[in-house]
This record gives sequence, structure tokens and C-alpha cells, in this order.
Amino acid sequence: MTVVGPFGLRVRDQALEAEVQTGLAAVEAGLLEATKSDVPFITEAAQHLVRAGGKRFRPLLVMLASQFGDSDAPGVVPSAVVVELTHLATLYHDDVMDEAEVRRGVDSANARWGNSVALLTGDFLFARASHILSDLGPEAVRIQAEAFERLVTGQILETVGPREGREPVDHYMDVLSGKTGSLMAVSGRFGALMSGADERTVDVLTQYGERLGVAFQLADDVLDIASDSHESGKTPGTDLREGIATLPVLLLRAQAAADGKPDDLELVELLDGDLADDARLAEALRRLRVHPALEQARRDTIRYAEEARAALHPLLDCYAKSALAELCDLVVHRAG
Repeated sequence: MTVVGPFGLRVRDQALEAEVQTGLAAVEAGLLEATKSDVPFITEAAQHLVRAGGKRFRPLLVMLASQFGDSDAPGVVPSAVVVELTHLATLYHDDVMDEAEVRRGVDSANARWGNSVALLTGDFLFARASHILSDLGPEAVRIQAEAFERLVTGQILETVGPREGREPVDHYMDVLSGKTGSLMAVSGRFGALMSGADERTVDVLTQYGERLGVAFQLADDVLDIASDSHESGKTPGTDLREGIATLPVLLLRAQAAADGKPDDLELVELLDGDLADDARLAEALRRLRVHPALEQARRDTIRYAEEARAALHPLLDCYAKSALAELCDLVVHRAG
């Protein structure tokens, strides 16, 4: 049994492990090649986050999904490069919108070079992804365009907030389906499609990716509150401090509005205050960690991960299917 990737994915077959590792290495080389420019400064900016590392979760999903067809098919690695380039481009844009100063342990592009350079570098990455897509055929272009539309729609929905009469939690789940689920779904779809898998298998892995993507983001929501920075590598309360209403906070607000319990209302007031103060942030984290809203968010994470696992049921049993199921467990473990 071999561990693959930063999540500690256990691969129970040496041949599968070798294929996945070889594929991910090819994706890494493809990312560096795709981010080169005749202008040295553009190369530096475009490779800034590539070289900072990252989970490469989406390329991993492409590689595993490709095992249900010909994993050596010529479109597999380029499609994995496309989804990772798209993801990286959104990070450049997100950091500008969030005024983030750090990404993946290094200065964010906007902190280092300013917002204009960061935005334009993100656009450059989108352009390079589109160039690669053009060699994969019109169907791949259409799939990516539809996913990108969903991704941007999710970002806009997050920015403008829920429409009148829409429950904030339901609105938030729509945001996650667009922002995170859409590109994860494409990762599963591209891996299966490019490998020549049958239509049913392509649909299964698309649905799997969508649900796993939502579970993955919900796990991040829980981690922001529950994690120990030494164990997780995340700084607890980052989203709270930035005023981002993640699922545990939205569940708390809904419960406070419904029940009107003094302790809940007081906690909501604390969250609405200035959490730049370390003591106030620590108090907010302490109270949220024992609040039922956090446990409900964990249960929702588990539910989406189990839906992802259930989506795999029609596939024939194999080592790749076991690895995909293992990813569901790893996502849940992150939120545990």
C-alpha cells in the first residue's frame, strides 16, 4: 500500500500508484510549460503559485477517473493541466477580491505586485487554459465553458448575497456548487471522457466530483473553526476574521433567529464585531467549537461525502474505485 499526494491517499495497487504518480508528474511539467512567456516578468508572475505548490486535488481526480478507460490517452494530462490552470487563475482573482496577503505560504500576487498584475496574471492563465482546450476538441471547450460559467456565477452569488426570500444556507450551498463543485465535476468528467470511458461512467464520475467538491469545501469551513494550526497547517478563524459567512456561522445565525436564545444572540453579536482583536477571535472560536452548529456542519460534510461515495456504486469494483472512495473518507477526516 502506497501513499499518494498530500492527503495521504492510500493506493492499494503498485501499478495504479505508478500510473497516478507518473500522470501527476506530467501535469506538473505541463503547468510549468503552460505558464512560460516570452516576457520574463509574466513567467515569474504566472508561475508564482505553481511553484508555491498546492494539493493538486483536481489533477489527482482526473488521473483516477482516467483509470476507467485508457489512462494513457493523449487528452488526459492536458485536461488535468486545464482544470488546475483554471483553479490557479481563480486564486489570483480571489486574492484580489479578498485582499489576501498570503497564499500557499507565500506572498499573494496582489500583495507582491498589486491588484492589476494579479488580475491580469489570472487572465493570462485562463488564456493558456483555453489554448490547451482548443486542441482537445469542441466538446471539451463546451464542457469547460459551462463549468466556468457556473464557477463565475457562484462567485457572483457569493458577492451579492441571497435574494429576498432565499434562505442563506440554501444560497450558500448554491455558491459552493458553483465555486467548488463545478470544477471538481469537470475533473471527474475530463478524466473519464478523455480516456474514452463510456457515457454512463462519464456521468457517474461527473456526479461524484460535484458532490466531493462540495464536501471538500464544507470540510474547509469546519477546519477554519475546529482546527489546530499545528495539526492542520491552517490558521484557525481566518474566515471568521475576514467576515466570511461559512456554513457553521450561517447555521448559528439561523438557529439564533429561530430560537432567540441569549447565548446564541450574544455569539452572533461577537461575530459581527471587530475580530481583528486576537482575544475576541479566540473567544468566538472557543464558543463556536462547542456550539451545535459546528457539529451540524460536520454532519453536512459527511452527508455530501457519502453521496459522492454512493455515486460510485454503478462502477465495477477496481483499485481506482477504491481510491476514489478513499478520497471521500479523507475529506470527512479533514472535518473530524
